[in-house]
Amino acid sequence: MQSEPSAAPARPVRRVLRIVLRVVPALLLLLAVGLAVAGCQGFGQLTVGSRRDRMRQSRQWHGGRFANPEPLKNDWLGAISGSFHRSPYADPQAPIPTVKNASQQLASPPASGLRVTWLGHSTTLVEIDGQRILTDPIFSDRAGPIHFLGPRRWFPSPIALSELPSIDAVVISHDHYDHLDHRTILALIRSTAVFVVPLGVGAHLAFWGVPESRIVELDWWEATSIGALRIVATPARHASGRMLIDDDAKLWAGYALLGPQHRVYYSGDTGLFPAMRDIGARLGPFDLTMIEVGQYGPAWPDWHIGPEQAVMAHRLVRGRVLLPVHWGAFALAFHGWTEPIERTLIAAAAAGVSVVAPRPGQSFEPAQPPAVERWWPSLPFQTAAQAPIHSTQVESLYRELAPQAPRPSTTPQAPQPSITP
Repeated sequence: MQSEPSAAPARPVRRVLRIVLRVVPALLLLLAVGLAVAGCQGFGQLTVGSRRDRMRQSRQWHGGRFANPEPLKNDWLGAISGSFHRSPYADPQAPIPTVKNASQQLASPPASGLRVTWLGHSTTLVEIDGQRILTDPIFSDRAGPIHFLGPRRWFPSPIALSELPSIDAVVISHDHYDHLDHRTILALIRSTAVFVVPLGVGAHLAFWGVPESRIVELDWWEATSIGALRIVATPARHASGRMLIDDDAKLWAGYALLGPQHRVYYSGDTGLFPAMRDIGARLGPFDLTMIEVGQYGPAWPDWHIGPEQAVMAHRLVRGRVLLPVHWGAFALAFHGWTEPIERTLIAAAAAGVSVVAPRPGQSFEPAQPPAVERWWPSLPFQTAAQAPIHSTQVESLYRELAPQAPRPSTTPQAPQPSITP
């Protein structure tokens, strides 16, 4: 009898919960259907037929999807809690200074035979030994399947699609929205460029209208040639997916661009992994490495390599000059927007690594790397000691590169500039 007084008021609560449990999933389903209808093209396409048959033959294919040799660590609770501690400097508070009339720099060929123009995030125009290569092009205002969804970029591309010179090849590292942009691909169909992509990603391109004859899909270590330039898909430690139901259904990769005179390495999105040593031994040394340094977090240490480990990767693949990419255009993580380049410069100085930090739209030739010009504002940021990014299962690499690149830790270090209080 003593339980009856509390049972009566509980019945309305249970009824409300039942209604919520019925209505909310229905609303979410309607929302998902609406988004799918509105942006079905942008979501891409699943792989079927002979394309899927080839994927199944890959050594990276396990249990119906692609997998990394070193599994990724995912701390979902840490990611959620991290969102409550987002840096107040995650987005720029003033316009980013880009190069005006940037396309004019491309009027004549590079004197050295190798020139690179960073357009923000991971989009670069690489002019190498007579060929022009565009990496992970995203020229849209947002990184998402629909024009009004996804993180907004901080500035228009310094070179518009209509201002690009003739492109010989477009290389795409994986199918996440900030690397494979539907609207940009539609515009590039009008070019004569060949699209070089990891296994399975060609399904998206074909769905969007790219002729199959212009799609080259590669597994890790496979290669194709554009004129005298050899393009090799290299291993990377990441993931793929655009629709929630297609996680890791397509491969991810980095690339080595091997010309008669010059060599460039592009990491794509990646954590640190042992095969970077093999990339350097088999395909290096590289005149330039373009390695991601931003959008990292301690809850996903194997997805994005972070600044200090990017410098380690540069050394592992035997690079001469490092161009930090995957920063400076979108807020996809919780750190301050200038933190990746600040920490990269500190780590590079400690390891004796040459770094270039061009402003968006600035062309440069690695043969004569420009001095670092601090075009970004001086803002507080967290150092490697305060917020270390340490990929899992790579202890041997830290031992190999010690003492120049000691393992990040939370032990006190010498004071660094611009520390977040």
